[in-house]
Amino acid sequence: MQFRHVTISVKDLEASLAFYQDVVGLEIVRRMAAGPGREIVFLGSGGTEVELISGGGEVSPGAGISMGFAAESLEDTMALLREKGYEVEGDIVSPNPQTRFFFVKDPDGYRVQFIIMD
Repeated sequence: MQFRHVTISVKDLEASLAFYQDVVGLEIVRRMAAGPGREIVFLGSGGTEVELISGGGEVSPGAGISMGFAAESLEDTMALLREKGYEVEGDIVSPNPQTRFFFVKDPDGYRVQFIIMD
């Protein structure tokens, strides 16, 4: 599997964009609305990306973080996780025709996303 992205829930999207663009040197890869009052921005410099999500409510330090890994087959990955005793959060989600994913919690409770993007 390939490490795809880390997700960070942010209070102030523009302030976070300024930091990750002006200080870290990342560029906006894609920006999209994610429902009423929510926005998602992916930043990167080739390869692994940072996903910023705004508008999801109160953000406490460290609580709004998850990691994403590209999977070859979501169904096979989900079956392997269940076989090993991990509880998968819900079903596979497809917010658009090019993207499918699901979440599971690691042993310390961090959310891990397995994703396929066409």
